Amino acid sequence: MFEKSMRALWTIGLSVTVLGVCIALTSFDTTESSELPLPSTASALGEQLFFDPILSGNKTLSCGSCHKRELAFADNAAFSAGNNGTLTRRNTPSAMNLSGRLQFFWDGRASSLEEQALKPIQSPEEMNLPIANAIQRLTADAHYAKAFQRVFKSTPTPDLLAKALAEFERTLETANTPYDRFIDGDETAMNESAIRGRLLFIGKANCANCHAGDDFTADRFKNIGLYNGTNLNDAGRFEITKDSAQLGLFKIPGLRNVAVTAPYMHNGMFSTLREVIEYYNHPDQVVKGSIHRDLSLNTPLNLTEQEVIDLEAFLIALTDDQFIKKIN
Repeated sequence: MFEKSMRALWTIGLSVTVLGVCIALTSFDTTESSELPLPSTASALGEQLFFDPILSGNKTLSCGSCHKRELAFADNAAFSAGNNGTLTRRNTPSAMNLSGRLQFFWDGRASSLEEQALKPIQSPEEMNLPIANAIQRLTADAHYAKAFQRVFKSTPTPDLLAKALAEFERTLETANTPYDRFIDGDETAMNESAIRGRLLFIGKANCANCHAGDDFTADRFKNIGLYNGTNLNDAGRFEITKDSAQLGLFKIPGLRNVAVTAPYMHNGMFSTLREVIEYYNHPDQVVKGSIHRDLSLNTPLNLTEQEVIDLEAFLIALTDDQFIKKIN
């Protein structure tokens, strides 16, 4: 769960998935923080902080506990286990390819990476550590006191903590995919199924209406039908704006590395890419009584079996080689 190359309070990370819940089983050693290399840049400092449980209330979780490097900085549980085992309300999204995003979290409650970085630390259901307490810990820690002085010429502050974490997140960009090579002129980079899937993505399946641009997101909010006020009662963007027209709206995620970021949607209700495609193909067969679902989903796509296969192949081609090699 925790990165071996970072603050070595952890040596073994195991995860067990039970009923869709990821439970961390962690053992610790006695390596001191002073043994970490002293970072020279904000992003290097942010990386150390990202994987350090010093930022959680009981010092057992780091940002990297839920944003797992091998899963494109996402989680493989529908809801992640936070401080003291409390489950998050929503699925953990990937922390990669966020440099160009305009809003963050499923409900868009943060408008910068810096603002986003601090919220999970102080959230009771996530890391459960007041920011003032986090700063006290970092100030009292010999390694981090030196690190902040070296990088920022300052003692730790909330703004600098946010800056360091955000700068690390800005380094998490990927563009080494079969799709990228195909677009750059290598016609052999994607197989025939993925090539057909690309045409479906921008055509019949209408995916590009929302998933456009370099990172395959329109950077806006949409109600895709996963709110019905009963068994699906997360109101999404409405909780922030209190605008009834935004009931059930959620931020459109990017699709890079989507092959390794299952389960999908804000509630993790779909375990595979095929399930996602089948939902869009016939939404009413999956969710009954959707409220304010976007009109673009009112007509079934009527994709054939081969078209479903091809569209999935294209989505897999959006995943960076470093991850694809691990799942093949």
